[in-house]
Amino acid sequence: MKTLINFNKRSWVTLFVSLSFLSLISLSALCPSASATSAEEGTPSGAGMQAASAATTILYFPLKAAFALCGSVVGGLTYVFTAGDVPAAQSVWETSMYGTYAITPDHLRGDRPVNFLGERQRADSGSFTSDQGLYTEETIK
Repeated sequence: MKTLINFNKRSWVTLFVSLSFLSLISLSALCPSASATSAEEGTPSGAGMQAASAATTILYFPLKAAFALCGSVVGGLTYVFTAGDVPAAQSVWETSMYGTYAITPDHLRGDRPVNFLGERQRADSGSFTSDQGLYTEETIK
C-alpha cells in the first residue's frame, strides 16, 4: 500500500528544525527580554549579547523542549504505574517541564542561573510554587 507522506530522515530533521524555529519565534513574542531595560540596550555590546543569547537559545531550546516532552511522557507513565499517585508524577513533571527555556543576556553575564531542571520552591507563605507560580499547596493535595 502506498502512503501519502513518506518521511525519511531528512524530512524528520527538517520538521524538527522548523518546529523549533517556530517555537522560538512564538516564545520570543510571549516572553519579553529580561534585559530590555538594561543600560546596554542600543550599544554594540548589548547587541552582541542579544545575538549571543539568541544563538545560544537556538541550540539550547530544542534540547530542553525534547527533555520536557520526554519528561511529560515519563510523568504520565509514573502516574499510571503508581496507581494514580499525583505527587510522584508531579515531581517528574516539575523537574522536566519547569526551568529555563530561553537563554537571555542576564544568563550569559551570570546574573541569573540557567535551570535545566525545574524545581518546586517553597514560598514564605508556606505554599508551594513553581517557577511560574502555577501550583499552590491546595492544588497539590
